[in-house]
Amino acid sequence: MERKHERLATPRAAGVAGVVFAILMAVAIVLVRIALPDGADGDDVTLDAAQRSAVRTALELLPFAGIAFLWFMGALREQAREGEDRFVSTVFLGSGLVFVATLFGTAAAAGTVLEESQQGSPFGRDFAYTLLTTYAMRMAAVFVITTSTIGRRLGALPRPLVVLGYLAGLTLLVVGADVPWSELVFPAWALVVSLNILWGRRTAGPRPAAPT
Repeated sequence: MERKHERLATPRAAGVAGVVFAILMAVAIVLVRIALPDGADGDDVTLDAAQRSAVRTALELLPFAGIAFLWFMGALREQAREGEDRFVSTVFLGSGLVFVATLFGTAAAAGTVLEESQQGSPFGRDFAYTLLTTYAMRMAAVFVITTSTIGRRLGALPRPLVVLGYLAGLTLLVVGADVPWSELVFPAWALVVSLNILWGRRTAGPRPAAPT
């Protein structure tokens, strides 16, 4: 019974963790985008007090976003465990872990801007954007596509959400750094999937107790 209770709680864990990740990730991206404009001309990256505060806030949020994403990923994998395809699940797990690693690398690179801004060096800003828009978002694209594939094969995701996932994954994979703010597609997708999970659990209602 205890094991069954843990399995029944898995969808709620995935939904809540996904919502937390989506909100924290989106807020961090917006703060970094506003405080560190990409493609600024010249070497002047001097930050005022408001910009430095925004970067610090984003850096404080990103570790928690990464933790929430790991929980989200683990809960999703637990749901699909009985019917998972080894190849797809390996790509799913690998892309998720690499995404978190590059996300933390982005945070470390963005943190250097707080010190470099006094010297006028744009290196930290450019490196942070390269990690986020080129590498992290490519891994996010693979994660979205594999999740949509698993959801389609197991019937866990409705067809419109599967199509939306493929479109979001292709957008992140192809567009990347060419379109500013496109990285918000990933937390938006995570939020939609998480709300779908929570809504599906709500409409399904409590399951009847197993006969004794």
